[in-house]
Amino acid sequence: MRTIAIGDIHGGLKALLQVLNKTEVKDEDTLIFMGDYVDGWSEAAQVIQFLRELSEKINCVFIKGNHDVWCEEWLRTEEVHPTWYMHGGKETMESYEGFSVAEKKAHLNFFEAMPLYHLDDENRLFLHAGFTSQHGVSREVIQETFFYDRTLWEMALVMDTNITETDVIYPKRLKHYKEIYIGHTPTTNFNEEVPMNRQNIWNIDTGAAFKGKVTAMNIDTKEFVQSDNLPELYPDEKGRNK
Repeated sequence: MRTIAIGDIHGGLKALLQVLNKTEVKDEDTLIFMGDYVDGWSEAAQVIQFLRELSEKINCVFIKGNHDVWCEEWLRTEEVHPTWYMHGGKETMESYEGFSVAEKKAHLNFFEAMPLYHLDDENRLFLHAGFTSQHGVSREVIQETFFYDRTLWEMALVMDTNITETDVIYPKRLKHYKEIYIGHTPTTNFNEEVPMNRQNIWNIDTGAAFKGKVTAMNIDTKEFVQSDNLPELYPDEKGRNK
């Protein structure tokens, strides 16, 4: 049995299908999706519909990302948040044309059921963005931190690689978990097209919202597969490259 972590998708159904086909998913596998399923490319609603159907066949965990929160609010209230609209919400709204009221309700229920983080039996933490409490995720005061925080990743990026867990100055945040898997901050921001590892944190958002790819990683072996670059799959669209 494998555990596969899948990075941000942002409405790129074609890319998601590519990485699932390359992964050759088996019935006994567990798929952990790191959030941000919508906003960017033109198939956001179709991504959600596909994931709902996939979860009926394969064991899946769907972490909630910040873009998913915005889409959830729109499905619930029909109110359009200006920030969301400018950062991919327009494309997501358009993708829902032709979906019935019942289908939209089912998608809302899907979003509402998503956890903000997942901790597996081997003490490996999965969440969209990060956390700030030195006591770990169970003591996080502001829940929005789980899908907005970037300080966890920024801290890991600037840490001296010679610092180990036994050092006094080693961050307490990192000591609670064997490994931490995140999305939210594209590795392409740092001129990397592949997953990045710092300390015990793995970032597998490889820029699918913009010019990068969707990535799926076997968290035991660290082997990964990637889709084509999203602009190649959606040549007539801009995604979030605006």
